[in-house]
Amino acid sequence: MDFKWKGDYFETDLEFGTLRISGNEEHGFRPYQLMVSSIAVCSTSVLRQILEKQRMTIEDIEAHADVTRDEEQANRISAIALHYKIKGQGLSEKKLDKAVVLAAKNCAMAQTVKGAVDLTETYEIIPE
Repeated sequence: MDFKWKGDYFETDLEFGTLRISGNEEHGFRPYQLMVSSIAVCSTSVLRQILEKQRMTIEDIEAHADVTRDEEQANRISAIALHYKIKGQGLSEKKLDKAVVLAAKNCAMAQTVKGAVDLTETYEIIPE
């Protein structure tokens, strides 16, 4: 990946398109937003795949991320609390509990920040 400075932002061309990155959200995606997005989407995608392999029908799945940043340490991300909202058929809390743990172990992005960011995951089943 190559990143080019464009004055107010950096830019990179990827297979899907051009990505703008800036410390100022008026000019592009902020780096912490990209990191949190990577972790949230990776974790949710892996969770969905696990649930489908366990023969649960997923009609909808969403993730909400609450982010804690530490101003005393360069405003680094210190914690991310992911909350999944899952709607589907045949959803079992017992299986969901195990699937959430398994998803965290198999998400490359979550594993990348393991030990540096406190990642917690909760879920709720949305009734049909």
